[in-house]
Amino acid sequence: MFTGCGTAMVTPFAADESLDEVTLRRLVRRQIAEGIDFLVPCGTTGESPTLTIEEHLRVVAITVEESKNSPRRVPVLAGAGGYFTREVIELAQECERAGADGILSVTPYYNKPTQEGLWQHYKAITDAVPLPLIVYNIQGRTGVNVETPTLMRLAEIPNIVGVKEASGNIAQIAEVAYRLPERFTILSGDDSITLAVIALGGRGVISVASNEIPGPMTMLARLALAGDFAGARTIQRRYFPLMQVNFVEANPGPVKWAMSRMGLLEPTCRLPMVQPSEASRKKIDQVVDSLKLAEGAAVASSH
Repeated sequence: MFTGCGTAMVTPFAADESLDEVTLRRLVRRQIAEGIDFLVPCGTTGESPTLTIEEHLRVVAITVEESKNSPRRVPVLAGAGGYFTREVIELAQECERAGADGILSVTPYYNKPTQEGLWQHYKAITDAVPLPLIVYNIQGRTGVNVETPTLMRLAEIPNIVGVKEASGNIAQIAEVAYRLPERFTILSGDDSITLAVIALGGRGVISVASNEIPGPMTMLARLALAGDFAGARTIQRRYFPLMQVNFVEANPGPVKWAMSRMGLLEPTCRLPMVQPSEASRKKIDQVVDSLKLAEGAAVASSH
């Protein structure tokens, strides 16, 4: 279900920082129209730590609703993570009621659980919520790494179906691909190493860049999965500057700025996240202009 390219959706806010539901619906429809394989609302890119529970569930519900009403039903992998297992369970249960097809759950952050604590955390979630669950491993943000032996234990739980690997450690990803069963889905958490992860046995990417370029990122993943690495590399080379500049500052400030240049949303973030600095905005603008992204978005929005 979660194969190919899934977009780690931004959450659009109006200038007054309220949830912009009209723009959210438009963004979801754009994703589906451009061929995205699945959608991931309320992850890190969606600024989930600054959403109220009500807003979080509203974003999930709107994403599910737009997908169900579209000509092509796209799976929705809802973000539901945190450092208090009981609260994560409650949030995941609400996401299930909202119609999500699966749960993406980041490792507990700040309190740095042991590997046994990680195992028990995910086991408790899956005991309470029958949806497929993908473990989100991003040590750079959470302070804890899911070690491969722990992931092997987690894979024995039937509804833990995969991992989003954003550790940046290619050797670790290679070991996961070697040791985990083939049915276990490995997704890249970094746009720039999608080709490498798929070459090692991964099934795709949960992408930030596909907020801006859903069509090209979906094609990149599909070509790589089909073994056409030459074709995939052509797309990689063209859009690599965008993959890089999206992280010139903390995500999602840069991607929101680029999307605002494309006329897709207001570049509003909620504190403590802020818009990129002037120097960073110039770098983003340069990439947006060189790739003619604003022109492409204008053409797409006129149809």
